[in-house]
Amino acid sequence: MSFSLHSRLAADSTYVGDFPLCQLRLAHADIGPWLLLIPRQPHLREIHHLGPTDQHALWQESAQVSRCLETLFTPDKLNIAAIGNIVPQLHLHHVARYQNDAVWPNPIWGHLDVSHRPESQQATLVAQFQDALVPEGLVIYP
Repeated sequence: MSFSLHSRLAADSTYVGDFPLCQLRLAHADIGPWLLLIPRQPHLREIHHLGPTDQHALWQESAQVSRCLETLFTPDKLNIAAIGNIVPQLHLHHVARYQNDAVWPNPIWGHLDVSHRPESQQATLVAQFQDALVPEGLVIYP
């Protein structure tokens, strides 16, 4: 069975590229930046549903995304989580947090009511992530 992106993830984010295991997407929410890693395997709900090799790949890709966020944006803290209470498809959030953001020090989940980032800023961020991560193995499909 092939990979299919949950409709809520598709509606709430923009495609950035693909690592060997995961699709990388940038959330539209105007906080962070907020990236999502989504393993391209069907019917996954939890990290332990991945085999050992893919679990390792997920953590490697997560580390690449984390380093990229730290390098480009120097956040005060990274919030990384696989929650899935609303969207059951396995996805790993990576959110750059700052002491002056709207809900610091609380988690963004359940405390955040933000607008979408303007399209021009979204496109600029996508290009920044692509430029930084293509040398790290990110592939961009049209």
